[in-house]
Amino acid sequence: MIPSKDILNTDGPGVGGLQRAFAIIRLLAVAQAEGARVTQIAKTVGLTQATVHRTLQTLIAQDVVEQDERSKHYRLSIGFFVLAARAGNPANLRDLCRPALLRLCASLGDTIFLLARSGFDAVCLDRSEGPFPIRSFTGDIGGRVALGIGQGSLAILAFLPEAEREEIISFNLPRVRELGVFDEVYLRTEIERVRARGYAAPNTGLLEGMAGVAVPVCDRQGRAVAALSVGTISARLSPDRLPTVVELLKREAQAIGPKINPFDPTLRRPVLSLTALSPN
Repeated sequence: MIPSKDILNTDGPGVGGLQRAFAIIRLLAVAQAEGARVTQIAKTVGLTQATVHRTLQTLIAQDVVEQDERSKHYRLSIGFFVLAARAGNPANLRDLCRPALLRLCASLGDTIFLLARSGFDAVCLDRSEGPFPIRSFTGDIGGRVALGIGQGSLAILAFLPEAEREEIISFNLPRVRELGVFDEVYLRTEIERVRARGYAAPNTGLLEGMAGVAVPVCDRQGRAVAALSVGTISARLSPDRLPTVVELLKREAQAIGPKINPFDPTLRRPVLSLTALSPN
């Protein structure tokens, strides 16, 4: 699937070589294994075929892009995914949390997610798959959702400093309203419930038949930087089982918190372009 030009952000004066390269990388990320020909890429990003070809050759030389000899399609290389995997593992947060995910998955028999804050969103950094087929808001590793949607992101949002929390609520309200069941009163009520309980409740009703529960992973200052979340079918989060699940999640989260590197710049409050995240 080739994305529309709107996604690629190549319009405007003074588009340089680096911007062109990232426009092509974003296109190939959407195209995935299928890849794309020079003509497709040029048409979508609004560049000449000669410019696209030169840029692709530079990306190939840097082991970011490769070309299929038979189809002549260009696609992202294994080298690119190695770089992306390293970038997606800030301060070894994923390595730090991986044993906890495996223990929880083995103990509970359900899918476990690790989410981390990224600006106004929560991103899935890792997951350990349980035996039950489930749907989640973030999907696979790398998926993202607006803070406030789903148990994991709600657990993070609830335990951010008040000023940050208020800024996120203000910005994300138009995004969460699109789901049709959220308004400001509902969101603030849920946040207060999470803060009172110490965990995000089992079921929002947004994914039929699915349920989840999440706890924040807080640093030494008590600020949420991530969340551990269970995703499962509704029948497996009964009132009788819920306290056990919450206790196991909290135990792992409390053990992780003191080990988080406080000097990791990726865990500080990100400075993001509001234009890139605009809900309008």
